[in-house]
Amino acid sequence: MQVTHKNGLEMESKETSAAQLWNRYVSYWPWFVFLLLLAVGGACLYMRYAIPKYESTARLLIKDEKKGVEDSKGLESLNLISTKKILENEIEVLSSRTLVKEVVNDLQLYAPVFEERKINSWLESNTAWLTKKGVAPGGLPAYTTSPIIVKLKSPDSLREVKKVPFVYDRAQQKVVLGTEGYALNEWVETPYGTLQFVRNPRLEDSTYSPNGQFYFSLQQPKKAIADIQNRLVIASASKLSSILNLTIRDEVPERGEDILNSLLTAYNVAMLKDKNTLASNTLKFVEDRLNHVSRDLSGIEKKIESYKSSEQAVDVSEQGKLFLENVSANDQKLSEIDMKLAALDQVEHYVKAKDDNSSIAPSTLGVTDPVLSSLLDKLYEKELEYEKKKSTTGEGNPLLTSVADQINRIKPGILENIQNQRRNLQASKTNLASTNNSYTSVLQTIPKKERDLIEISRQQNTMQSIYAFLLQKKEETALSYAANVSDSRVVDHASTTVAPVSPKMPIVFAIAIVVAMAFFVIWVTLKELFTRKIMYRQDIERLTSHPVIAEISKSKEKNPIVIGSNNRTFVAEQFRKLRVALNYLGINTTHKKVLVTSGISGEGKSFIATNLALSMALTGKKVVLLEMDLHSPAISENVGIDREVGMSSYLLGTREPEEIIKRTELNDNLFFIPAGPLSGNPTELLMSNKLPELLNYLEAIFDYIIIDSAPVAPVTDAYIISPLCDATLYVIRHRHTPKVLVEQIDKNSKVNILKNMAIVFNGIRPRGFGKHHYGYGYGYGDGYVYKENRSKKKSFKPI
Repeated sequence: MQVTHKNGLEMESKETSAAQLWNRYVSYWPWFVFLLLLAVGGACLYMRYAIPKYESTARLLIKDEKKGVEDSKGLESLNLISTKKILENEIEVLSSRTLVKEVVNDLQLYAPVFEERKINSWLESNTAWLTKKGVAPGGLPAYTTSPIIVKLKSPDSLREVKKVPFVYDRAQQKVVLGTEGYALNEWVETPYGTLQFVRNPRLEDSTYSPNGQFYFSLQQPKKAIADIQNRLVIASASKLSSILNLTIRDEVPERGEDILNSLLTAYNVAMLKDKNTLASNTLKFVEDRLNHVSRDLSGIEKKIESYKSSEQAVDVSEQGKLFLENVSANDQKLSEIDMKLAALDQVEHYVKAKDDNSSIAPSTLGVTDPVLSSLLDKLYEKELEYEKKKSTTGEGNPLLTSVADQINRIKPGILENIQNQRRNLQASKTNLASTNNSYTSVLQTIPKKERDLIEISRQQNTMQSIYAFLLQKKEETALSYAANVSDSRVVDHASTTVAPVSPKMPIVFAIAIVVAMAFFVIWVTLKELFTRKIMYRQDIERLTSHPVIAEISKSKEKNPIVIGSNNRTFVAEQFRKLRVALNYLGINTTHKKVLVTSGISGEGKSFIATNLALSMALTGKKVVLLEMDLHSPAISENVGIDREVGMSSYLLGTREPEEIIKRTELNDNLFFIPAGPLSGNPTELLMSNKLPELLNYLEAIFDYIIIDSAPVAPVTDAYIISPLCDATLYVIRHRHTPKVLVEQIDKNSKVNILKNMAIVFNGIRPRGFGKHHYGYGYGYGDGYVYKENRSKKKSFKPI
């Protein structure tokens, strides 16, 4: 049961907070309507002049080694020189500055052409601002409607120009800039650099408008490159797919498609160029070695011919033939070892002396070690990745540094592998040389001529075997060079959506509504946040611990008397609630003295005291109202009683209590003691012993005593009177009482005590433009009136 009660209180608190929040803003609804209309008007203006954007998409298949995309066996056998692709690297390559620059130069995007359109003067004066916001008030892109395209001889050194109007003379095939005409398809000197005007191949005769006003602008290619890179989106079709989706948004569908198609072409050309460079360098290395072996083989053949001719050594014995076969086999192995050592030297030179201008040495030629081949493949891939990233990023980029570190880590492993293989090959070479030495001792038993012929033949067989091996490698490399294919394939060429993807009307108007609402909330919040006056009951409850027992709305009537026997207005009912709330302070026929004060003047304490006293008199109780603000009395005039004789007269000893008590015309049960003549020392008068005597006298006669005292901030009268009373009502006025004054209430109570104090929140006025939303934020309204008061307007006159 206890939990249920707690949850109920929490729900009630949330509902109250929501209601307060709603009432805080709903009263300013005309301002929201104004901001909403303004925002919707801005959205309409944006939709009117914003250039729609279309989305173009292309699809590219990458042969990614991680995702199992392989060539067929036949194609793989021809594509001997291939590089492994990683999807993430290819995404970076596709969006690299190098490839995008080729697209910009190929499509002349550094010199866009526009067509003028008429706009009003306000838009003309705000062209720059609107352009930043995505609105093009000055001109429309004329990518497909311009009669010409503009080329620059040196785009990288162009001088930026925002607007160059031109006229195309179709009859004379000239472009007129100002008063000067320039022929088509020729490089011409203009005030804007060396230009060439070419007829636009995208223009259809049916779309040509001879009355159109065109102009072109020149911008740095770097800006055009950055613009494309910002708009280009490249992503994998799925986690398991090696297909890339390339997307770009552009005002002209044809231009978006051309950008993507040109980018794919540039990418494929770059990939083939890399593979062809690798194949060319490999072929060059094989041909160099083949020429060297060919020269050595020709020399040996001439030596054999000369030896046989001079020594007449034509036949050899069977023993010599057997020896020749054994020794030739060893010599062939030695030659292969020498060739492997030479290849290792080439690889070592390639690793140690690698720079941007060195050629690419084939790492596995004659070397069968798979570890070395794998390391060389990784080294080549990382160096290729380094070169690609170097063209797209700066020198200090962390990605570039990471690839360089990987390269530096691979090289020591390659060099160590080379040293290990060189040691093994040297050991094998030593063993073979030892074996040949043993054969040489046997050879000494063979006749010298036969031995010499065998030695020469052995060299010949070795060179022939090396020559055949190199010749095979040359043909394989040449075949791979001729059959080189790209490691990617265009799945779908660029295509564009039929409907524009932006701006979308629902989104634009939704943003406009949200912006209007945000401005409205911020405006209302700031308007009421930075005020130094009390605006809400929550402000009072936050600044002081004393309870708020009543809230009195501001009356529209000029008559300060707002309550009567037949008065059923909302303000009158609030005073009746205040009368009942006095029970909370323990006010009854035994404890009957109530002091009414405030912090500063103008908070309505006299108004509260007068109407509270009248409200209590309406119940049939005898009530006396004391005007004890001896500094600035105000009640006498409101109730229509002369104050020539009153409280000050009694305190000075010139009058008796029964002489200063006067009956009012407001109600037979309401009596009044005016302030009397103003004195020069009212505070000292209140400190005399006559005041307690007067209160005791009145307490014996009347059921309730209501005392109106001076404000506590300027004078101390209320602090003198409060200990003699049973309760104190502290009046705070809406939009009048400073917050800092309310903050001081609890601090002052520690020194100057106001006995049994409670707060009355007075003068609450409607907020904003509504009539039923009062400043304390609880949503009460003056629409709460009884039916008999709806038929005619009540006038508040003394009863």
